Amino acid sequence: MPDQDKRFEQLEEWLGQCLPALFAARGWGAVPPGAFSPASSDASFRRYFRWQAGSHSLILMDAPPPQEDCRPFVRIADLLARAGVHVPRVLAEDLSRGFLLLDDLGRQTYLDVIHAENADALFADAIQALLAFQRLPLDAGLPVYDDALLRRELQLFPDWYVRKELGIELDAGQLASWQRICDCLVESALAQPRVLVHRDFMPRNLMLSQPNPGVLDFQDAVYGPVTYDITCLFKDAFLSWPLARVDAWLRDYWEQARATGIALPADFEAFLRASDLMGVQRHLKVIGIFARICHRDGKPKYLGDVPRFFAYIEAVVRRRPELAELGAFLASLPLQEPLPA
Repeated sequence: MPDQDKRFEQLEEWLGQCLPALFAARGWGAVPPGAFSPASSDASFRRYFRWQAGSHSLILMDAPPPQEDCRPFVRIADLLARAGVHVPRVLAEDLSRGFLLLDDLGRQTYLDVIHAENADALFADAIQALLAFQRLPLDAGLPVYDDALLRRELQLFPDWYVRKELGIELDAGQLASWQRICDCLVESALAQPRVLVHRDFMPRNLMLSQPNPGVLDFQDAVYGPVTYDITCLFKDAFLSWPLARVDAWLRDYWEQARATGIALPADFEAFLRASDLMGVQRHLKVIGIFARICHRDGKPKYLGDVPRFFAYIEAVVRRRPELAELGAFLASLPLQEPLPA
């Protein structure tokens, strides 16, 4: 029997031990028979299942050690909940085995329902959630998005996309160019004020719920650049928006954030530049991650979204002269998908 099936049997047995106490505490009576179904897919080793019995619906997280660690999820869920962010409550936990029982925040993500007509309203709610945790004091001891972490992330691009996906070894000139590009992106990121950064604040991780949105997948949160999450929200891995509309949403966020006391540049153009460069750092990282997921983990489907990230990068290169070297660097590579015009 595959190991994952063994883990599911263990998860099912553990749930059976948890449910009587949970139902009793909530006055729900006897535990009825329930059914399992997959709740979501994940690029990591985590799996999620929904347990449904009539009107009762719960989520089980299977995060197998040593590849995954549930403790950051539990810790940051509590931190965000105290800030008023709608996150799943942890109803039961077995941290040593990597099992969590969670509230079910719903069946529809933003990605499932968002379109051109409702995007303004949905993103307005998302911005309010973002502002709530960006106002948190930086006193919870989370890791910091420092120089070393930013550079490790950037290095995923040459290590996994260039070398593994394209089969290219960079020459000395390309390596020197890549180093200068990284210096520019890291310098911009480190110059920004620090806030709590979700690191994947995008429509796929936001649930349509009451209160809206429900926020998921926050276990990798760090303290880092203030533009990171808001840029991630609008320059997503799975859908794209016209650049003019993105800039308008960024201006809405910038005005609201400054009004609530979050440290941002007084000049919107300076904020927009920081957002552009922060986005490029993330896009290069994600391209590398998608290549790693393909070649290391045997999940090639994510590579289908790589052209979207090159399109984001190309749009920024066109309006940021300081990234001309990045444009030339990418042009020197035999990319499988050409950069959009």
